[in-house]
Amino acid sequence: MELAYIPSPSSGAIQLGPLPLRGYALCIIIGVFVAVWYGNKRWVARGGKAGTVADIAVWAVPFGLIGGRLYHVITDYQLYFSEGQDWVDAFKIWEGGLGIWGAISFGAVGAWIGCRRRGIPLPAWADALAPAIAFAQAIGRWGNWFNQELYGRPTDLPWALEISEGPNREAGLYHPTFLYESLWCVGVALLVIWADRRFRLGHGRAFALYVAGYCAGRGWIEYMRVDEAHEILGLRLNVWTSIVVFVLAVVYIVVSARLRPGREEIVEPGQPGADGTDGTDGTDDGSDGESADASDEGADADTKPATGPNLDKSTGSAAASADKA
Repeated sequence: MELAYIPSPSSGAIQLGPLPLRGYALCIIIGVFVAVWYGNKRWVARGGKAGTVADIAVWAVPFGLIGGRLYHVITDYQLYFSEGQDWVDAFKIWEGGLGIWGAISFGAVGAWIGCRRRGIPLPAWADALAPAIAFAQAIGRWGNWFNQELYGRPTDLPWALEISEGPNREAGLYHPTFLYESLWCVGVALLVIWADRRFRLGHGRAFALYVAGYCAGRGWIEYMRVDEAHEILGLRLNVWTSIVVFVLAVVYIVVSARLRPGREEIVEPGQPGADGTDGTDGTDDGSDGESADASDEGADADTKPATGPNLDKSTGSAAASADKA
């Protein structure tokens, strides 16, 4: 008899009166709000304007959701298009199934569109959002807990996850890989925050560090999972994807640091210094006018012809000198 384990919800939905709220969708929504909130704080700290992150997220989030779903459906097409399956289920995103690789790739396209419309460098925006995205993933992974999916091999550890009998799953105790990945994402977020403060990462390197860190964890966590997946040379497809993307991220960090060291000083139009000025608005508080008047008076005094006793004395002295000569 097991004395300790993590129970799974009896239902994947939370009842709000007569309306059911899918736990998976709730976790995704909370994750998005956290990412926008914390990303905005980091963006403002970099010198950007409040609200810019939310404006660009309007483009990035829908693209990310579409891309994440497409990646999942394409790589697990047998779940929707094989014999006995209903292809309509491919559109039921609330039942789970978002591929992070597709979400990040398509989300980056949406972010690029939003940044281009605002005249913002995408790498700087991505650096600000990097740890916020990791926090969002940590929250979003709890949606798999609601759906009782993406668990690992059987285990008798005290933190084993209880899975009930259901379609395509057997009741038992399994490794809670959703929890492992959630905690890993929190660690990656903290790593990026620390490294960004310590080394002032710029030009997309903070985002690349997030990608590399996430891939390092996703590789071993993916290896523990027992759900059906395509394999290449004995390794799951997502393990290979993690390896390839990890290498690309590390190469980008090294090459970028050599070609473009430091970080961007100007990240958004209208930021102080963005137009070559010190950020003042040109308003007149009266002090400039007083200085100008004083300068004008001084200039007039220098240019007015000298008259009076002083002129006579200097003229007389000059005449006397001329006579003696």
